[in-house]
Amino acid sequence: MGNFGDWLVMFIAGGLILFWLYRVYYRWLHEPPGMKAKLVLSDADDVPEDDVAVQFLEDAGYEVTHGKYRIPLTIDLDGSILNSRLIIDLFAEKDGKHYIVKTARERTPIDWTGSGVRDRLLVYALMMPECDGILFVDHKELTIRTITFRYGS
Repeated sequence: MGNFGDWLVMFIAGGLILFWLYRVYYRWLHEPPGMKAKLVLSDADDVPEDDVAVQFLEDAGYEVTHGKYRIPLTIDLDGSILNSRLIIDLFAEKDGKHYIVKTARERTPIDWTGSGVRDRLLVYALMMPECDGILFVDHKELTIRTITFRYGS
């Protein structure tokens, strides 16, 4: 009977180890975007062809590759869970460089100082470090500003 009991314990232990490995792999595979995994741009909206910002970027030589992308965020505030999202307006490419595109909004003007640009746009550069910069498009003023962040010096 002792031999059967040893095998039973080994079978249960092996099953628990396999279950644990499966859970680790599953958690890694479904980790929230922007943590260690790359964002899945296939979830982005289609490029709106009639959008003024899209037309303005294309006229400036950029290829708009993806539409609006929503990044869901869960925030733990003193044990209370808050849900929010970060929205990237468009993604564009030019000369092999990839850019995040934010468009100007009347209700949320940007302060073009170091701290104003940092507070408003740094989060996008941190979320997608593989992008070469951020394009800020203001189709009313007919400007496209390229913003890149360098750390350190």
